[in-house]
Parts: sequence; structure tokens; C-alpha cells
Amino acid sequence: MVQQGAESFEQDRSLMPTFATHAEHRAHLKGRLAAAFRLFGRNGYDEGAAGHITVRDPEYTDCFWVNPFGLPFSMMTVSDLVLVNHEGKIVMGGKPGRGQRINRAAFEIHSKIHAARPDVTAACHAHTPYGRAFSVFGRPLPITTQDGCAFHRGLKVYANFKGVVLSDTEALRIADALGDDGKAVIMQNHGLLTVGTTLEAAVFWFVTLEGLCKMQLMVDGVEAAKGGAEGWKAKEIEEAEKEFTWRQVGSEYSGWFQGNAYLMEIEDQINGAHLK
Repeated sequence: MVQQGAESFEQDRSLMPTFATHAEHRAHLKGRLAAAFRLFGRNGYDEGAAGHITVRDPEYTDCFWVNPFGLPFSMMTVSDLVLVNHEGKIVMGGKPGRGQRINRAAFEIHSKIHAARPDVTAACHAHTPYGRAFSVFGRPLPITTQDGCAFHRGLKVYANFKGVVLSDTEALRIADALGDDGKAVIMQNHGLLTVGTTLEAAVFWFVTLEGLCKMQLMVDGVEAAKGGAEGWKAKEIEEAEKEFTWRQVGSEYSGWFQGNAYLMEIEDQINGAHLK
């Protein structure tokens, strides 16, 4: 039985920033996006030139900001970011000599998601070690911890790997797998992708899901080593408790609040280097 009379976590939306103009909002988003790349770089989420995070422009809503192809996450700055329309054309941004090109797979996947999901502000994808390792099984993630309950709703699986995403058809399949209510999709033989109504939420879902995949692989290893011995079988959380906990830790506000903490930390550590 879930806790009786429990209060929900306070969702103080006055903590979320507001903006007087599109230009002010855009500057904030670009600063946060550059910081998110620095965070991903610090966490070891880059794999060569693979990986991308996008943020929808607040004024030109059919366009999104993305990292230039080939620039390391840990070097990303605001002026490196490029604005891309849904035809794959760079509209503005980027610096000569720093990669004014876009990753075709990034464009295909993210353009289809942003077009299909007007509620999505940001999307994250990277070739992380534990997300990729867990993805090879093409199975859902068991909900066995409090943190995992954030994905009680909205975690999808795309179990139909067709190679590097270079076509509309494959990108549309991924967007379809994410659906109208997904916050994350495990793409078999590929890795993780998360989305959010804020950049902070998309980042937090990604970092958390990568950690949960790591934990699940450890749990699977212990269970296999113990050979089904009594007391060494992971217990999945009951449905009512999943739902109760999801309402506390799985909301978009909760994602923003916790992702904001990650970005505040990296911004403090890099001391404005991302704002160049």
C-alpha cells in the first residue's frame, strides 16, 4: 500500500526563468545548451564525432540549435552552435574553422522528433557505454529503484536497428517509437535518446537513464553469478508504488529542477568558458 496522506513535492515554478524577448530567451537557451555539451563531455558521453543535443528556437520554432559536426563536446561554446531548419539548412551560427557542418543523423532524428512533438523543446542522444550495452538486448528497463520510477511512464524501446540513421524512414520510425507521450527511447544496438519540455529535463532524463542502465547491467551480472540463489533476485517495484513515486520524480518540473542543478554545477566549474 502506498503512503497515506503523503504530500507531493513542491513544484515552485517561480524558480523557472522567464524572458521578456525572444532574443533574451534564445541567449539563455544557447548558454545552457553549450553547458549541457560540456557536462556530457565531462561525463564521458562523447564517442568520436557521435552524439547531439538540440534545442528548439523560441522564435523560429521550426528550427533548432545543434552542435556542429566534429567539435568535441568539451570544447563547445555558444558561438559554435548552429541553427538548422527542417530542410537541414544552417540558418545562422557557427564559427569558420570550428565545424560549420551538421551531422546528417542528428538532423534526421531530431528534425522528425521536433516536428512530431511540438511539446518537445530539447532532445539528447549520445553513444554512451552503458546505454549502448543495455540497448543490445532490445528490452525495457525493469523499474527496481526510486530513481527508475521517473521512467514508469514514457520509456519506450525501438527494437528495429537499421544502421546509421540517414533516411527519413528510419528517423520517422524512431519518432513513432517515442510516440506522443515518450520521454525516452532505448534504441536497440544504438543507445539512448531523451526529450523534454525543457533542456534541463531532457539532460536530466539522459544522465539518469544512463546511470540506470549501468545499474541494471550490474544487477543482471549479480543475478547470473548467483544462479537464482534465494535472496539474490531483483525485486521490481509494485505498480501502485511506481505510480506514486513517478508523480514525485517523473514530472517535467522535477526533470527541470534536477537538470538545472547539473547545469549550475558545470557552469560554476567552467567559469563561463562556454559563453564565448
